[in-house]
Amino acid sequence: MALKTTGTEQPLTPEQLQSVRGTLMSPRRLKTEVLAGLVVALALIPEAIAFSIIAGVDPRIGLFASFTMAVSIAFLGGRPAMISAATGAIALVIAPLVASHGVDYFVAAVILAGIFQVALGLAGVAKLMRFIPRSVMVGFVNALAILIFMSQVPELLGVPWLVYPLAGLGLVIVFGLPKLTKSVPAPLVAIVALTLITVVAAVTVPTVGDKGDLPDSLPSLFLPHVPLTLETFQVIAPFALAMAFVGLLESLMTAKLVDDVTDTRSNKTRESWGQGAANIITGFFGGMGGCAMIGQTLINVKGSGARTRISTFTAGVFLLILVVVLGDIVAVIPMAALVAVMIFVSVATFDWHSIKPSTLRIMPKSETIVMVSTVIVVVATHNLAIGVGVGVLVAMVLFARRVAHFVTVDRTVQELDGEQVATYRVTGELFFASSNDLFTQFEYALDPAKVIIDMSESHLWDASTIASLDAITEKYHHHGITVDVAGLNNASILMRERLGGKLGAGH
Repeated sequence: MALKTTGTEQPLTPEQLQSVRGTLMSPRRLKTEVLAGLVVALALIPEAIAFSIIAGVDPRIGLFASFTMAVSIAFLGGRPAMISAATGAIALVIAPLVASHGVDYFVAAVILAGIFQVALGLAGVAKLMRFIPRSVMVGFVNALAILIFMSQVPELLGVPWLVYPLAGLGLVIVFGLPKLTKSVPAPLVAIVALTLITVVAAVTVPTVGDKGDLPDSLPSLFLPHVPLTLETFQVIAPFALAMAFVGLLESLMTAKLVDDVTDTRSNKTRESWGQGAANIITGFFGGMGGCAMIGQTLINVKGSGARTRISTFTAGVFLLILVVVLGDIVAVIPMAALVAVMIFVSVATFDWHSIKPSTLRIMPKSETIVMVSTVIVVVATHNLAIGVGVGVLVAMVLFARRVAHFVTVDRTVQELDGEQVATYRVTGELFFASSNDLFTQFEYALDPAKVIIDMSESHLWDASTIASLDAITEKYHHHGITVDVAGLNNASILMRERLGGKLGAGH
């Protein structure tokens, strides 16, 4: 990654660029962070309102949730520059509870979800990220880019014709301005320019204000009026647990993505419990809860160049100021400007290298299948968590299938001490997928009176393998043949001593 320099300044490492103290002492970097926060705040407003509508609650609940989530995670989170706010995934999970039991139960579920997330974070759930393959990550990113683009399509249907040239101009600005200068975030320039054009020309196009009423007061403490009983827990727990898992999955995936973009590392455990704490705080302010927002995070990191917690904090503060103090001004921002920004984000997010013919030719087919499966499921369900789960499952199945074919059994017959001995050399990792066919690899009726099974180049991983080995030795004993299993490593010996002969018939 190229190091940033200005004038006589020494080159800064990616880690130094994340320093809050260093940024506060650098006017240039501080300006980047503050302007990035402003751009994110402007983009958050219509999305927060839209997600509130999805959840079936007042737009104020989504807007206040975005404020409290962003400000809280700026201090508590483990990934600098990542944006957390009210999200569509959380809205979809929690919407049925709002419809069936109302806002109080909904807020109680948000608080409980936060408690679950803190517990899961402290239990080390973030370590499970290592089991998500790169092909799933690529599919996750590509599916996200498609969803971001698809979410903007409704804003371009059934609208006045002036929306199209405005959106086109916005796209020219966000894609073209960075080639001329990066001193000011291109998304902010696009939003300001298109707003001025529509106001000065007095044209009628859809605006942010059309999405819903903006709040005119600060958020206040809110205690959900629900009975503290087991019945209440049984009602809200399934929704809270789903919200906790979806929120953590999206947040940890986003953190890993930002790690790659910025060439830095983040504290995933801190991010996990930090998300939970932020949701608890949000719940007690009557918010709808949330998690990391990949689209807004990429606006912040890729589009605006932010690297520190300052941008996350200012995004929350600007959001509150914009909707409470400057609501009348924000309300006139044309949706065409925000559509242009989000299309820019979707294009920047998509991993175009992953679908190049040259890449597809050299990539193993199994990797491509995993990536495509993840994309299809995410786009079909509009649920990133389900898509990632399916992607990981497909990757596991294909990996097991591939490894299973690496096991080989070679037979030799030779004379030792005056008697014929058949030696089988087993090579490869033996587990449920590869050991099931092991039983059929031996010549039970043709082998001499003594057989040696050489396991020095293999390893026994599970009970399925032990059961297969038991079945093989039992089959030979049935034919009156003596079997010697040799060459097992220590771990395999211990497993066979513990499970051998105790698993019943293997076949």
